[in-house]
Amino acid sequence: MILEQAILNIKPEESIVFEKAFAEAQKIISSMPGFVNLDLLKCIEETDKYLLLVKWESIEDHTIGFRQSEKYNEWKQLLHHFYDPFPVVEHYETVISI
Repeated sequence: MILEQAILNIKPEESIVFEKAFAEAQKIISSMPGFVNLDLLKCIEETDKYLLLVKWESIEDHTIGFRQSEKYNEWKQLLHHFYDPFPVVEHYETVISI
């Protein structure tokens, strides 16, 4: 299991529109092979900041299966214009889980 993590800084005053677009975009990502689950968390201290956590069966399910798919183009169209700056995406694997 792989955890994808990205901090999403949204352009000022666009959070409400972003959340509506994300509601559409989540239908795309959740339909992809290897997708396990997703959490989108809103920062309490910073109004236009979110934390995206996505679990995948493997890193390839994200980097190849999703990112190189036609559906990823739809995802980009829905979401990428909201980011400032563009997020850094990192992948993690569990070392210890309690």
